[in-house]
Amino acid sequence: MDAKTAIQQGKTALGIEFGSTRIKAVLIDDQFQTIASGSFEWENQLLDGIWTYSLENIWSGLQTAYQELATEVKDKYHESLTTIGGIGFSAMMHGYLAFDKNDDLLVPFRTWRNAITGEAEEKLTDLFQYNIPQRWSIAHLYQAILNHEDHVKEVTFFTTLAGYVHWQLTGEKVLGIGDASGMFPIDVATKDYDARMVNQFNALVSPENLPWQLEELLPKVLVAGADAGRLTEAGAKLLDPTGTLQAGIPLCPPEGDAGTGMVATNAVKERTGNVSAGTSAFAMIVLEKPLTAVHPEIDMVTTPAGSLVGMVHTNNCTSEINAWMKLFREFADLTGMTIDTNEMFAKLFNAALEGDDECGGLLSYGYYSGENITKMPEGRPLFVRSPESNFTLANFMRLHLFTAFGAMKIGMDILQKEEKVEIESIVGHGGIFKTPVVGQRVLAAVMDAPVTVMETAGEGGAWGIALLAAYLVNQAPGESLDAYLADHVFANDHGTTIAPVAEDVAGFDEYVKRYANGLPIEKAAIDHLI
Repeated sequence: MDAKTAIQQGKTALGIEFGSTRIKAVLIDDQFQTIASGSFEWENQLLDGIWTYSLENIWSGLQTAYQELATEVKDKYHESLTTIGGIGFSAMMHGYLAFDKNDDLLVPFRTWRNAITGEAEEKLTDLFQYNIPQRWSIAHLYQAILNHEDHVKEVTFFTTLAGYVHWQLTGEKVLGIGDASGMFPIDVATKDYDARMVNQFNALVSPENLPWQLEELLPKVLVAGADAGRLTEAGAKLLDPTGTLQAGIPLCPPEGDAGTGMVATNAVKERTGNVSAGTSAFAMIVLEKPLTAVHPEIDMVTTPAGSLVGMVHTNNCTSEINAWMKLFREFADLTGMTIDTNEMFAKLFNAALEGDDECGGLLSYGYYSGENITKMPEGRPLFVRSPESNFTLANFMRLHLFTAFGAMKIGMDILQKEEKVEIESIVGHGGIFKTPVVGQRVLAAVMDAPVTVMETAGEGGAWGIALLAAYLVNQAPGESLDAYLADHVFANDHGTTIAPVAEDVAGFDEYVKRYANGLPIEKAAIDHLI
């Protein structure tokens, strides 16, 4: 079926993902190929000490991205987008969107980027004997209780960004299990919130005499392939104010960006994993069994199908690389040099392969915000060297590629060296892998394992949630998500694999020692650079 026919017959799937810097919409055909796309650039704002996005930006961004996609459909295929086979929404995981009985937002959206729930994290982890990261929704709710915030007694529902958008378009207060696992711990046997921990939380906050029980506030948990509702008349107008798109389209469960990354890289089976590297970074490893101990550096979440996953999440990854690239761009413009941005990235990234194995004694922390793994409450991007350091461009670029994965390496060492987790394959995706070979070699050094980048890896999470929407509509009776992906989506996409280079592995291990030893410098910058 060609793209035009797929559009006419509604044999398409739409995925829209709210990333940290871009809202992206992709439309795929019945062969999972992207046939149209749209996007909207946005940035979080620091408002009264809270990283947030406004509701106005959420909706204007969504409408802009969708309209760009619909315009491309019209221009390329001479068809108006009136119906779609299935729709899915995904977004940055976790955070806190709390609503009252009138469905009004009680406080500005608190994103994953906020490191303001340290007390809640510590107390809940101790209570549950289960790691509760600061960015999880339950940590935000409990911290608000600890802070005696007035809004807490008025909460009737709280959810994630993906859950909020889905609710507004369908009327359904539901959440995909992968995203839900970042709100509150999941029992992988029941595929629902852990009942024991829900009861523990209710008992913990009972002295506050709040007019609710936790289970009343949480969205319903759904696994991949479940019916998550249909686009309402109001939802259709909200997505497409022109009125062209018709109501009644089925939606798959809304998911987090970690889950869509796993789907987009075919990493939903045990012993597989993927690493997403963008503004933030995370490694997702599908586990064969629970970990033997509670590790604050490791989040326990799930795949969109509900399998247990060990997640190493870092708040910072490529922002500092992009900042330096912007500086290099300014220098090129100043000299009158004409160079394509992609070419500039390629030249500088490849220079990194010529650097000293351990970056010549240089040190950097690309912390634009706090970093939970290294226990930094705020961010101070920092570059440090000694007079004896080998300060070359090659080492400088190698340094920033290494340091983008510095905090992640600390977490991965716990999984691999302490918990003896075995990994058969890692797939990398995200902007850092657009330049061939370089990002893969660095990540292979971090993981000490082969790293694959697929032809489709650049499609990202919006494509991943589109695949979940297609799975909802097209799954055969009893067909699992991993079978659907392997047999239909990735049957002919084996990607390019790079094995770890011994010198890179040794060099990265040496660099991480410097990284760990230098953390007091970053802490001093936070304390003294106001």
